[in-house]
Amino acid sequence: VQLQACGGGLVQAGGSLRLTCAASGRTFVGYYMGWFRQAPGREREFVAAIWWSGSGTYYADSVEGRFTISRDNAKNTLYLHMNSLKPEDTAVYYCAADRRITRMTGHRADFWGQGTQVTVSS
Repeated sequence: VQLQACGGGLVQAGGSLRLTCAASGRTFVGYYMGWFRQAPGREREFVAAIWWSGSGTYYADSVEGRFTISRDNAKNTLYLHMNSLKPEDTAVYYCAADRRITRMTGHRADFWGQGTQVTVSS
């Protein structure tokens, strides 16, 4: 099972990026899929998650209203649209999957992808 994240980069404050996470090796029907981030010297933190049907979304307070999570199950792909980026959004972003939202909001997951670096300059 692989979760391959991409789309990170360097952007100015106020700009936008779209992260993509492509899953292979299995489908994630019945799973929440989500994004986490980890900045240098800080613990990994939950960013956003979405139920497999797309009917439920969850966001950290720090990104609510600026980030939008979505998924395309036909393509087995997860997205994170990030708008109004701030320097404090700078981190390595990871995609992940788990059956329980309480585990994800608790910064845990069964499946993890490698990270993609997002750097927001002021």
